[in-house]
Amino acid sequence: MQSGLYIVGTPIGNLSDMSPRALEILRDVDLIAAEDTRVFGKLASHFDIKTPRVSCHEHNEKLIIPDLIKKMLAGLSVAAVSDAGMPGISDPGFRLVRAARDANLPVFVIPGPVAAISALVLSGFPTDRFTFCGFFDEKKLRDDNKIRHTIIYYESPNRIMNTISTIAKVMPERKIAIVREITKIHEETIIGYPADLINITPPRGEIVIVVAPAPEHKMSDDEITAIVNDISTSSMKAAAMDLAVRTGISKKEAYNRLLKKEEK
Repeated sequence: MQSGLYIVGTPIGNLSDMSPRALEILRDVDLIAAEDTRVFGKLASHFDIKTPRVSCHEHNEKLIIPDLIKKMLAGLSVAAVSDAGMPGISDPGFRLVRAARDANLPVFVIPGPVAAISALVLSGFPTDRFTFCGFFDEKKLRDDNKIRHTIIYYESPNRIMNTISTIAKVMPERKIAIVREITKIHEETIIGYPADLINITPPRGEIVIVVAPAPEHKMSDDEITAIVNDISTSSMKAAAMDLAVRTGISKKEAYNRLLKKEEK
């Protein structure tokens, strides 16, 4: 087969999602660069893939990628796979693709399931515009709230309940979908306002959070007052910015509301 790099998507849960083309490529290439050779070994055993493989992950990419590029320049074909889903989507892969492009090597994609896109479709939230923010980062949430269209995060089951509580404080007016175990037996989608989901049974398994677009209607005075009372910071400027982002009112109005709060 043609030398170069083949980016191969693999199932995110249900092995029946493995495409015939993906199997053909993984069996025919000269080498497979796997995020974790032990994880890929289970998939390889199930589908009788006997192609040689090497480990290529975030901790050894700098060492392994130059060698992979040399092999492809010498005429070999290399397939890149992550533990699940599409390489490069919150998984190793993009640096290898970039290096292959820089070396003017052919790069091919064999599409497969992506948890973020699957969760987006399952949520029923608007799909015309969305931003994937990778794994949830509480420190970036207030900035993320400036994104007024659909937002997607990955999250671990160990942190999900704390994350829901955090979203309830910063994005109380935006519905969220907690999507877990996509394509697996216990696949589930839980939708509601974050404040209503704080006391749910903690979800298990692989989790994706989809945040609905910010509502277009202006918040009521009582709703804004509730958020004013919730905000606590030593910096009036930071508090006004926070209030403006969370409510959609102007920074000037936010500053005035906070001043009234201080005067009481």
